[in-house]
Amino acid sequence: MHQNQNNIGLAFFLNLSFTIVEVIGGLYTGSIAILSDAIHDLGDSLSLGIAYFLEKISHKKPDDIYTYGYDRFSLLGALITSFVLIGGSIFIISETIPRLFNPVQVDAQGMLLFAVLGIVFNGIAFFKTHQGHSLNEKTVSLHLLEDMLGWVAILIGSIVLLFVDFYVLDAILSLGIVVIILVYVYNSTKQLFNIFMQKVPDEIDFDDIMKQINKIDHIIKAHHGHVWTLDGIRHMMSIHIVLDTKLTIDKIISIKKMVKEKIQEFNIEHVTIECEFIEGEGDGYVESKTSI
Repeated sequence: MHQNQNNIGLAFFLNLSFTIVEVIGGLYTGSIAILSDAIHDLGDSLSLGIAYFLEKISHKKPDDIYTYGYDRFSLLGALITSFVLIGGSIFIISETIPRLFNPVQVDAQGMLLFAVLGIVFNGIAFFKTHQGHSLNEKTVSLHLLEDMLGWVAILIGSIVLLFVDFYVLDAILSLGIVVIILVYVYNSTKQLFNIFMQKVPDEIDFDDIMKQINKIDHIIKAHHGHVWTLDGIRHMMSIHIVLDTKLTIDKIISIKKMVKEKIQEFNIEHVTIECEFIEGEGDGYVESKTSI
């Protein structure tokens, strides 16, 4: 756990430090592409800072204030980061569009230097987090890899500008980086929306779960099934199963155990099972007043 925190903490320090260098470099070289990446890195720095904070509290147990635990704080962090990236992208677009029609001369040698630094800084941070096993580190490492590839694009662009006075290329690179940012933000926001609306996670086949449960011996009917996710990682399910009143307590407990094991095969962490019993003939059910 401490190693996870240290890796993310190092990545945060490197990313934030280089973001400051990028802003200075973008202003010095006149490159809007470097400033675009600085905005991107600022968003990633926020993500890293939040990831570092969440890594420290991720093992905190549920309490009487947050009975489900503290996992959904990550959603708040993702929302804040998305707003920062959208705001930064709008600013960069407003600065870039005029340069498409009136290209501004940039310092290609300066761009080349900062591109090399960008690849080195992001490469080190990517290497450290890529070695980790926690989900935080894996997610962070993907962001850092994306940043590194962005700097590779700027490196190629700066080399071209050393030989050709095609200064509009800087604005084109800038818009390309912004498009990548907005695609990332769109996918992130879409996932957040689905979680907030308690959509069944994409990787879970709800109909298949219900079919598998209904195949279990002594279950007359499974209904009122609900599947949702706390944070995109920890999935939850609640379900009602209808049983015969003649079953013994031990048998009911055994059936509930089988249902739970079957549901957990679908990568669902927390399961709540409510038993209902047939009373006489027909389809009338009486809810169990005890959770077994």
